[in-house]
Amino acid sequence: MPEAPHVVVVGGGVSGLTAAHRLAGLGTAVTVLEAAGTPGGKLHASAVAGVPVDAGAESVLARRPEALELFAELGLSDRIVHPGRGAAAVYSRGRIRPLPKGQLMGVPGSLRELARSGVLTWTGTLRAGLDLVWPRTPVRGDVPVGAYVGVRMGPQVVDRLVEPLLGGVYAGRADRLSLDSTLPQIAPMARRDRSLMRAVHTSLRGRGSAPTAAGPVFASLRGGVATLTSTLAERLGGNVRTGTRARSLERLPRGWRVRLDDGGALDCDGVLLACPAPEAARLLADHAPAAAEGLRGVEYAGMALVTFAFPASAFPEPLTGTGFLVPAGEGLTIKAATYSTNKWPWLAEELADANPGDDLVVVRCSIGRAGDGSLERSDEELVSAALADLATVTGRNAPPVQTRLTRWNAGLPQYAVGHADRVERVRSAVHGLPGLGVCGAAYGGVGIPACIADAGREAAHLAGTLRTHSHTHRGGDADGPNRQGVNP
Repeated sequence: MPEAPHVVVVGGGVSGLTAAHRLAGLGTAVTVLEAAGTPGGKLHASAVAGVPVDAGAESVLARRPEALELFAELGLSDRIVHPGRGAAAVYSRGRIRPLPKGQLMGVPGSLRELARSGVLTWTGTLRAGLDLVWPRTPVRGDVPVGAYVGVRMGPQVVDRLVEPLLGGVYAGRADRLSLDSTLPQIAPMARRDRSLMRAVHTSLRGRGSAPTAAGPVFASLRGGVATLTSTLAERLGGNVRTGTRARSLERLPRGWRVRLDDGGALDCDGVLLACPAPEAARLLADHAPAAAEGLRGVEYAGMALVTFAFPASAFPEPLTGTGFLVPAGEGLTIKAATYSTNKWPWLAEELADANPGDDLVVVRCSIGRAGDGSLERSDEELVSAALADLATVTGRNAPPVQTRLTRWNAGLPQYAVGHADRVERVRSAVHGLPGLGVCGAAYGGVGIPACIADAGREAAHLAGTLRTHSHTHRGGDADGPNRQGVNP
């Protein structure tokens, strides 16, 4: 029987672990290389007041199937949880205000609901209403989100609604982010419809704008969404090597050699790069220079998450809703705050069990927008700024009982104008080399379901390529030991 092909996956985040899981299911031997000391990438949880709380992404989009299907496949269905009742809000014009009903990624679908929310000034609301009467705005090619929405609805819609929502996903700026890549629901409307507001209204009415119409919008896992990557890593077992960085790639007569920073090497049939774009560019520079050049053009933004456990009495009034977004012009450092114990009932339950007699609440504050320089501050300064902002917005008047700060430096790829074309060029160049692939947040989407989908597609493509070429022999006398990572 022919020996199973062997693929080295570089990167042990959700994309790399999912790709390895899919490859293993397709009969491929896999080795995952993760430079950090633990797998999981930006999906990580640690204890706050005795309860695991996500230190990265905390939920998945439930209206995409990929994450929920993977949960079920891994036997995690009984741990799936959905947010509690309560809506998100925005801190605008000096107070917390509800997000307008009937909006899509901040683009309003109802002038009446926009006015009722009070997020914009009256002049800003009237300016947004001009979209209903103005002629169609031609959109030729990809354009910045801010430019298109700003022309249709004015700068206040961009600054106080669209950018805060995009900021939570990309930590980016609406004047640079791609309409096609970051708002794929809106882009077809921009090219097809005269009024963007009417198009959003029609779209939401067609699918039901209330969360209950198509089930909850978001989902997570009891114990944190990071349970996904820890479960994947457990399934892969000893095939995941942490603290191991790929130094370079060498093309063999049949297959590839991955040289490691520790001086070792792995010979394999294929390599799947599931690492950030700059690292992939470095590894591809000698073999796919066009792909490397494209990947070097993908910019990244960083963010920090400050997680607090407070006594409930620290707030003059009970926290309501699930949290709030903060537009950049409000003069605060934080860009969002999540009332985690309101949003996730399981967390409140376990917090009460772990701290009997103490009435505690968990609040997560997000800091960092592309180019704003906020992450240049020290940890102490970021914590102090987050506490001051919570005092301004909520009246917080007591210190936390525990604080955790997590930095994700250069953690979020920026989908600039032309991003989709860039990804197509990169993949075309990479796929021109047998046994090579790329996947991850820099390509098919930054959300967890998008990363899962992208990893699955690339794993299937690579497995199919290896079957087609039937790489059953490797060059050199060191085939066996190198495959196990022994120094040549």
